[in-house]
Amino acid sequence: MIKMITVSSLVLALGTPLLRAQTSSTTASQRGQLSENDYHFAVKAARGGMEEVELGQMAAQKGLSPNVRNFGQRMVTDHSRANDELKQILAQKGALLPANLSHSERSTLADLQSVSGRDFDKAYTKDMVKDHKKDVKEFESAAKDLSDPDLRAWAQKTLPVLQEHLRMAQDMETKS
Repeated sequence: MIKMITVSSLVLALGTPLLRAQTSSTTASQRGQLSENDYHFAVKAARGGMEEVELGQMAAQKGLSPNVRNFGQRMVTDHSRANDELKQILAQKGALLPANLSHSERSTLADLQSVSGRDFDKAYTKDMVKDHKKDVKEFESAAKDLSDPDLRAWAQKTLPVLQEHLRMAQDMETKS
């Protein structure tokens, strides 16, 4: 019996497109030297970082409040830097990152794209508070529990930046 493998996932490793067979679980070649748990965290962090950059660009353009526009630009700067650092670590480990956002992340982008003015500012700020609360918890766990020392050190280094983002987002929320 011949099994068919459909090739449909496009995965990027530092900007290099690679075709991978679509599977329901992570393959060892995608993870490189990382454990399943460490790789899962890295993928979530990478996608979250990509989403923060896209949302930040949107906020910098669409935000009504200067606070929202400035916060959006800060998200672009900080998350672009963190994403680049993560890509370097994963490249050293032979791990591949997803090229695209998840369905949920694309949905959030579409929802925010559909609103403007004060409604955009409120929705963006609310999303940033919610997202950064989740991120801080995940990075606190990762900073203690990841088995790869380089990835764990990156999580430890990134955590204070995320905590600062959360404080900034909460401050924006109280001012709106």
